[in-house]
Amino acid sequence: MELWYTENQTPNVKFSMKVKSHLYSAKSPFQQIDVIDTYEFGRVLVIDGWTMLTEKDEFIYHEMITHVALATNPEIKKVLVIGAGDGGTVRELTRYNSIEKIDMVEIDETVVMVAKEFLPFTANKLDDPRVNLYFEDGIKFVEGKNNEYDLVIVDSTDPIGPGEGLFTTEFYKNCSNALTENGILVNQGESPYYQKDAREMKRAFSKLKKIFPICEAYQYHMPTYPSGHWIFGFASKKLHPIKDFNGENWEKLGLKTKYYNKRIHVGAFALPNYVIEQLNEQEY
Repeated sequence: MELWYTENQTPNVKFSMKVKSHLYSAKSPFQQIDVIDTYEFGRVLVIDGWTMLTEKDEFIYHEMITHVALATNPEIKKVLVIGAGDGGTVRELTRYNSIEKIDMVEIDETVVMVAKEFLPFTANKLDDPRVNLYFEDGIKFVEGKNNEYDLVIVDSTDPIGPGEGLFTTEFYKNCSNALTENGILVNQGESPYYQKDAREMKRAFSKLKKIFPICEAYQYHMPTYPSGHWIFGFASKKLHPIKDFNGENWEKLGLKTKYYNKRIHVGAFALPNYVIEQLNEQEY
């Protein structure tokens, strides 16, 4: 008998993986969490029926959510990560010796516990001495913070359930206040392809544009996410991701990456016309 995991990416599109075994299943106070082992993608973290990461392609997401900002501003020392319970974003951040502090705020402690047990490929740096774990609401955590972080990464789930409040104007304003003068915010910006995802992408980007003088979107290819075409937002008070980017300086760090490089950095901001048109539309 064959066992398959199927994600309903839209009402008309399904994505399936052949499963070796179901390693974990439990409902936390916030969400349903499952870990499966698949033939093609290795171990897969599923939350509320949605694929969060797979062992095979997680490096794409985690490299692109971190290295773009750090290559733009090599002086980043203090970082706030909101969400990211699997640990992959923290793993990439700890590769920079220049970073002194990483505060990671995850509302669901169960996700971190599960990641440490079943997803060591992403969770293996959560015990780094520079990392401070806070199991609380990231929305409340950032309230009242002023001029504290050089980089804020909003590594959120989709804007439903626990992740919904991480897409509001008030939250983005609080993140702006928490940033230093040269601070950068990077957020998980959804996808331009399917209508539901595109609507959330436009809403989030429209809010960021009203708060930050510099606001750009950049793309990455994620094979296991709906459509494969996904977006991060880059927002800053002063630094521009292309004009202030020095690829040669980043290369001197000698970091070995599987997806990100200095050419990808620049090319990721060259968006297709249909995406540009969507992002230029007013929020509705």
